[in-house]
Amino acid sequence: MPSGSTTALPWIWLTLLLALCLQVMPLAEGWQIWRPDWLGLMLIYWCMAAPARVGVFHGFVLGILLDLIEGAPLGQNALTLSLLAFLSALIYPRFRTYSLVQQALLILVLLGLVQLVEQWLRTLFGPFSMHLAFLIPSLIGAALWPWLATMFQAFERRLVRHD
Repeated sequence: MPSGSTTALPWIWLTLLLALCLQVMPLAEGWQIWRPDWLGLMLIYWCMAAPARVGVFHGFVLGILLDLIEGAPLGQNALTLSLLAFLSALIYPRFRTYSLVQQALLILVLLGLVQLVEQWLRTLFGPFSMHLAFLIPSLIGAALWPWLATMFQAFERRLVRHD
């Protein structure tokens, strides 16, 4: 992730909205549990790649949009995505020095923590479920992180080269 990221804000919003579309894309009945947290991954990436441009505000706005699309209690996803952006901002300086494998482990912890908070909120507002399957998207997101980070770094380099 380039330290002096000059990525234009419209590209950032475009990728975040694409991740929002992937997050709410309909899947078959048994496959929803296997969907990675696309929005969380993209938010973490941009919080790390362009910390001066992407932060808690973006997490809040995207969370409100996700709440409205999913019909979740207003503020539930906004809280969790804001928390994710805040935690990403806290670990930003250290995160950039880690290898991709270490970053993937940290992504697992971040997404797992956010999924845990989201599951806790769901038990407050809806039916109680007692299984750890809600952590599967975090595992898949951590497995996808090295590929996603490498792809977006190449995209950023190409974008900067054409500016």
